[in-house]
Amino acid sequence: MLFYDYVISQDTRLFTVVCLPEAIDRCPVVVYRTPYVDAAQAMTEEEICAQVQSDFGDYLRYGFGVVYQHCRGRGKSEGDCIPYLNERTDTQALYDWIRRQPFYNGELYLFGRSYSSSVHLVAAPFAPDIKGAVLEVQDSQRYNCNYRNGFYKIGLHGNWYVGMYKKKSLPVKHYVPETFHTLPLSDFSQTVFNEKAEDFDQILRHPAADDPFWHTAMGGGESYDALKHARIPVLLVTGFYDIYTGGVFDMWNNLDEETRSQSALVVSPYDHSGKPDKQPVHFEKGMISEQFGDYRQKWLSAVRDGKTPPFACGKVTYYKLFDDKWHTDDFVPADRSITLPLGADTLTYRYNPYAPASFKGGLSANFGGTAYQDPPFQRPDVLTVYTRPFDEDTCVKGKISARLRVASSCEDTCFYIRLSLCTPMGDLGLRDDINQISNFTACYRPGEEITMDFSFDEHAFVIRKGQKLRVDISSSAFPLYVRHTNRKGLFCDQVTALTADNTVFLRESTLTLPVE
Repeated sequence: MLFYDYVISQDTRLFTVVCLPEAIDRCPVVVYRTPYVDAAQAMTEEEICAQVQSDFGDYLRYGFGVVYQHCRGRGKSEGDCIPYLNERTDTQALYDWIRRQPFYNGELYLFGRSYSSSVHLVAAPFAPDIKGAVLEVQDSQRYNCNYRNGFYKIGLHGNWYVGMYKKKSLPVKHYVPETFHTLPLSDFSQTVFNEKAEDFDQILRHPAADDPFWHTAMGGGESYDALKHARIPVLLVTGFYDIYTGGVFDMWNNLDEETRSQSALVVSPYDHSGKPDKQPVHFEKGMISEQFGDYRQKWLSAVRDGKTPPFACGKVTYYKLFDDKWHTDDFVPADRSITLPLGADTLTYRYNPYAPASFKGGLSANFGGTAYQDPPFQRPDVLTVYTRPFDEDTCVKGKISARLRVASSCEDTCFYIRLSLCTPMGDLGLRDDINQISNFTACYRPGEEITMDFSFDEHAFVIRKGQKLRVDISSSAFPLYVRHTNRKGLFCDQVTALTADNTVFLRESTLTLPVE
């Protein structure tokens, strides 16, 4: 059976497609909601139904019905699309609508990728009839979607939000990425949308991870720790170059014992798409489906019938880069590490916020995945150092860290660090981190030396004998992160920027690798 309907939520009609398996009167239902349906606006409802039936045919063959909905203000659904704002209400309205249908057998299963996962996360805690989930490439902590150590992520949330906001009713925005250079940045929404976007404006005013704002509805509090006590089998999926790698690992590590024991985490070697299409290195059987087949349907079917799932429960299944194999274990921190010196020199560069540096690839915190880096020494405000060649093959697994001894001519500034693997094809980006002096000391005096610590998201890769690592150090990475103005105080209220002379004392700076 195949039909469509308009589900009412807060007096708004949301376009919904229902696909049911043949010869089954009542069936379990997989729920999928998405805003990424721009092409559907020009299609007829019947054409959309046929497309959904084709796209979700695997679920039907496994005996699941599928209920597919366009999110508010997207595709054929009415209303305004304001990211996250109405998703809890709209998702719960859809769940309740399904429960009233004659085809529903009392079992709901959740499926989503990226934002389509977040629409389920905001509906937590889950009702008893929700039996399992496949939730891919999405972080439940809204802070991580927006910030890293207080730096707003233009390359993740910023560009994306502009495109999402009132997509149909306000299709023209006064925007290019450089609009994020606006001072004060608190004027951004008025400049771009010609109106104030309260949710966006409030996010700019709360750059600290421990701010109570992130427990409110506007700050994503509805999904905060949504899975921690879910008590249902959840398949989490990410990639080592996903925009949410660290956040998904945090979700996994924070699960209570009961939930983790019946759940699994799978990590591909690719970016947010899970595909090699736009990535510079294609790994043999690196796509999850290449190794595990139709893993989503297999996971949900295993939840239903108690058969062996495609992934070991309570474990992490991951692809170790340049070892070119899938592994399954607890992915616990390595029991030993290697600390590498970054040099002996003292290097100073001038950081001008009006001419920020840029880098290729968003790695694990912004869109773009990995990329081969530009040749070194192209800009005086980007320092590049190399480790010694490795004497033997070395497997890095876990969270790499770095420590920089630094000083600045300003009361506050930031340091950005990027790690790459030197390969015959080029220097391949691995990880990055950014932090500011004010996160380490509240009363910095210009010229004072301080130590800053950096932590990188989880990774697993092999450094071959003779290869070395490249470390780039700067104070900006546009358009990945909002530039630091070199002034103390709330970044979005700054009306001018200063030039800073920043110094790195390499003799007291190190890189630490967790190794197996």
